[in-house]
Amino acid sequence: MRKDKQDVAIGPPEIGISLDELVRRGARQVIQQVIELELAALLEQYANVRTLSGKRAVVRNGYLPERDVLTAAGPVSVRVPKVRDRSGAGVKFHSSVVLPYIRKSPRVSAALPWLYLKGISTGDMSEALSVLLGEEARGLSATWSAASKRSGRTNGSSGTGGT
Repeated sequence: MRKDKQDVAIGPPEIGISLDELVRRGARQVIQQVIELELAALLEQYANVRTLSGKRAVVRNGYLPERDVLTAAGPVSVRVPKVRDRSGAGVKFHSSVVLPYIRKSPRVSAALPWLYLKGISTGDMSEALSVLLGEEARGLSATWSAASKRSGRTNGSSGTGGT
């Protein structure tokens, strides 16, 4: 009697992943890499500083709690590392990419007043979307928005109800 062998899947672990989720995951990975490079530069800067017992004075000390930062790509979870300063000089790590207490990227923060004032009150979202999404938002006009509302298109669905 022959035993059937299971096929081994090669490729991405999640075939049904959406484009938005793929962009968010890529953004998270790039943000984490930049934060780690910033931390490595700080630790290198203080590599020669030692305590009286000869240990490094500034060392890595885990992470701050993970938090979501709202970006143009959607919410992205980030983990910012901490450092411990044994010398008492007060050395702290602050990322230039993810500033302390930031919850929204500057681009999103700049677009929110536009979305409220222009988009909601007048229905003209093209300027607000260009602030949020950049020049790539040219195709997203008020006409497109109104047409997509009428046809029921949301979250990239075609509105055809093809189930």
